Amino acid sequence: MKRYFAQAFAVALMCVCGCGPAGGVRQGGANTGLARLDFRKVVREAKDKVFPAVVFIKCLKETHERGKKITQKMAGSGVLISPGGEMLTNWHVVDKAVEIRCLLLDGRAMDAKLVGSDKDTDLALVQLTLPKGAKPLPHAVLGDSTALTEGDFVMAMGAPWGLSRSVSIGIVSCTRRFLPKNSQYSLWLQTDAAISPGNSGGPLINTAGKIVGINTRGIMWGGDMGFAVPSETIGYILPQLRKHKKVNWSWTGLQLQPLRDFNRNIYFEGEKGVIVAETDPESPARRAGILKDDRIMAVAGKPVNAVTEETLPLVRRKLGLLEKHKPVRIDLLRKGKPLAITITPREKGKVEGAELDCPRWDLTVKTINQFDNPDLYFHRKKGVFVYGVKHPGNASNANLESQDIVLEIDGKEVVTLDDVRKIHKTALKNIKKKHRIVFTLLRNGLMCQVVLDFARDYEKE
Repeated sequence: MKRYFAQAFAVALMCVCGCGPAGGVRQGGANTGLARLDFRKVVREAKDKVFPAVVFIKCLKETHERGKKITQKMAGSGVLISPGGEMLTNWHVVDKAVEIRCLLLDGRAMDAKLVGSDKDTDLALVQLTLPKGAKPLPHAVLGDSTALTEGDFVMAMGAPWGLSRSVSIGIVSCTRRFLPKNSQYSLWLQTDAAISPGNSGGPLINTAGKIVGINTRGIMWGGDMGFAVPSETIGYILPQLRKHKKVNWSWTGLQLQPLRDFNRNIYFEGEKGVIVAETDPESPARRAGILKDDRIMAVAGKPVNAVTEETLPLVRRKLGLLEKHKPVRIDLLRKGKPLAITITPREKGKVEGAELDCPRWDLTVKTINQFDNPDLYFHRKKGVFVYGVKHPGNASNANLESQDIVLEIDGKEVVTLDDVRKIHKTALKNIKKKHRIVFTLLRNGLMCQVVLDFARDYEKE
């Protein structure tokens, strides 16, 4: 029965791919012409081109979510893109890693270091540390994700569930998938090729054996839906990671809405432009006088259009790549009348705050960031909040909670992590004389005080 199913499946694949007298095999969206090809051979050849470049990654990462600094072992995937050891992976695979170790297909193990990363697109560039006299490493080539169409066959490679490596096959389910809150500057490739935890950072390849995406999101338990960052996105992120170690996004503070907003059941007049849904406080857009419901028609003389939500990332990308601190003209319609406004973008800067562990207090704190913590940023533009609370621990006993904004500790104002660091150091130094300390907090917009008793040492119990 299994043998019959395998044969039937192979025949079905040949028919779908156009293998046989009637057609050729589609490779990355291009038809190779009339030829009788064995699809299994096509898959094998494509796999052989890339599989040696797939890397199994193990990281030691420092995390603070649980109220203390914890070093955890994490596994993921990567793919070599140059003979000198450049490797693409996901930001979330190597974020906060203090050690990166890589295992190649031939059994060689190498250390690696982070070159650059971008949280907004979840991409990272890593460099393997090659021994002296090392031969050029096998590597894969970036393909063209824009040539893909729904139904094209692709393969997902990586190291699922901490296993060294694997390959799964499927089709492209959607070439332009918009994921709310995860499509700031780029759309996604959706595939039914199995992408499981650990596959993150591995390549999604076409039948020509070229990288068309980096596996990023998948279904935790079973399922047939996974998402990859398209190679089109990699094409404009990679040069910036090489040159700047990051992506120097510009920030305007414009929150955009498509003309046909199906999810909100809001539809605007016109066929061109993009709607301003809101402008961020103290942003270049608000200072320039751009208002809600303005319809932006052109940026720097170039038309912009976002009819549906799938076209929003392209507009955001154009705004994000504007030259910083240089005035740019925005042509818009306000209540049907044309208007030109000059806006001066600035650096977006960090999109996540720094973290600090406070032993004996049994909590961790983090810097408020307008992109990572917009709700907290609304209450306090610059400050520190409780990031993690250890259970059991002194902070939990005092009813300190995650997301509490710290205003004062022991009567001293808290604005930065250094403020917390100094107060914490002094408190532990004088613990024999005083082991209670007062926290003044902002919780859900309301001020309150709690007393933290840190006499008990939970680490030794």
